[in-house]
Amino acid sequence: MNFYYDDPNEGDQRQQQEVIENTTRFSQEELRQYPPKPPREPKAPKSSKPKYFLVALLAAILSSALTLTATYIYLPEILQQRGMLNLPAPNIVIEPQHDLTVYAAVAEKAMPSVVGITTITLERDVFFGTRRASGLGTGVIVDERGYILTNSHVVGDGNVEEVMVLFHDGERLPAEVLWNEKTLDLAIIKVEGSNLVPAELGDSDDLRVGEIAIAIGNPLGLNFERTLTQGVISGLNRSIPVGQGQTIEDLIQTDASINPGNSGGPLLNTQGQVIGINTAKIQSGEGLGFSIPINTAKPIVDQFIEKGEFTRVVLGITGVNVDVFEGYTGMKLKAEAGVYVGEVQADSVAENYDIRPGDVIVGIGDSKVETMGHLIRELYRYRPGDTTPIHIIRNEREITVEVEL
Repeated sequence: MNFYYDDPNEGDQRQQQEVIENTTRFSQEELRQYPPKPPREPKAPKSSKPKYFLVALLAAILSSALTLTATYIYLPEILQQRGMLNLPAPNIVIEPQHDLTVYAAVAEKAMPSVVGITTITLERDVFFGTRRASGLGTGVIVDERGYILTNSHVVGDGNVEEVMVLFHDGERLPAEVLWNEKTLDLAIIKVEGSNLVPAELGDSDDLRVGEIAIAIGNPLGLNFERTLTQGVISGLNRSIPVGQGQTIEDLIQTDASINPGNSGGPLLNTQGQVIGINTAKIQSGEGLGFSIPINTAKPIVDQFIEKGEFTRVVLGITGVNVDVFEGYTGMKLKAEAGVYVGEVQADSVAENYDIRPGDVIVGIGDSKVETMGHLIRELYRYRPGDTTPIHIIRNEREITVEVEL
């Protein structure tokens, strides 16, 4: 028999039904010949009530525990979300490391007191004669009336045609060089300004190796103006040659990065106080920068602030370091260090108090004098009219002369 289906699956379903019916009839005939055995009586099942009871009990306990835990953990938060309960804020204490915040605090305090200094100097050239050369450095405001402390070499050791000062707010003003000392590499310039922000001066006599040191300046140009670098005080009382037979002494050594353009900028402590004026670095090494202790400049700054001018006291001698004298002459002096007096000027303090050629100055006041640089630096601490003892070795014997400067 042939079947035609609209549904291609319908024929398959009828064939399957026909096979099932044949199979059913065949099974019934077999059952008449081979009747099935009666089923066995089922055994009574063992009671599972204790097991069910134990499982139910454990489930109830666990459910209660979870419910209590969930209630304890989440109920306060649910009540707080619905405005029914106010929970205290979590007690989270953040303790930032001191080193991570001190630099930002120092920058905020000191940046307004740091200025950029540009100069035009006249230089002699063997090929082109005199030519104009530009220079760049840094300075630090020390008085609100416009007094600025910087390096002597930043202003061409006084031989400068033009000095311009760039302030924190972008203002530019011309400046005048009031004083400079090449031996100390310090200078004071002044702008006609008011209400400027002076820096706070610290105490460089109390410095210890290992203290944090922070430098601010204009390295390699005004594109990087007021760059802050940090390090430590690496050493104290350092001496470095700076050319033409000149040596700067009693310097602060630091590994805070100092580059050309940083000269004249401040070296600061963690209180934002100026402890030095950056002056030089050793080009052949890394992390070898040097600063002039601020206590060297303080007497000079104080006079300018108080009087508007600075009067330097002098002894009236021409001297040379003991080691240099011995090297040139071959003579051996009694003093191991000091300043050999080669000449005494007429009507000078030295002449009036009987300081003689051939004497060796080894001290002034409470300070030792080992070089001419030491003597000059110590004399800057005094003002006209001050009295101080001068310690001298004469004829292999130490004497003390009390002088009025």
